Amino acid sequence: MDENSCTTTIKYSWFTKNPFRSTYFACLGMAAEMSTGALAMAYIYKREPSVSMLVTKTEAIYSKKAVGITQFTCKDGELIRNSIEKAIATGEGQTIIVKSTGTNGAGETVAEFMITWSFKMRNRK
Repeated sequence: MDENSCTTTIKYSWFTKNPFRSTYFACLGMAAEMSTGALAMAYIYKREPSVSMLVTKTEAIYSKKAVGITQFTCKDGELIRNSIEKAIATGEGQTIIVKSTGTNGAGETVAEFMITWSFKMRNRK
C-alpha cells in the first residue's frame, strides 16, 4: 500500500473454495473491498474532524475462474483523498465509485469490482 494504491491477496484453499472449484465470489468481494477500504481508512485515521465511511453499493464483473492466488489492486487513492477532503470542506456527504481489479498469477484479469463509498463528516460536539 502507498498513498495512491493498495493491493490485497486471497488464495485458493479449502476455506475459500466453492463447489465449482474456484474461489467463492464473496471471498473475492472481500479482498476487493479491502483494497479500496484500506486506502480510505488511511486518509480518515485520527482525522479531525472525524469522517465516516460506508459502502453503499458493489458491482462486479467476473471474467475468469479464480484459482490460485488472486491479487486485487485499487489505484484510486487520489480520488478517495479528494472526496474525503471535499466532504470536510463542504460539510456535505460525498459518494464515489472506485475500482479494484483482481488478477491471477499470470497477470490475467479475473474480476473487476466497482465499490461505491460514501464519506461524511461527523457532527462536531
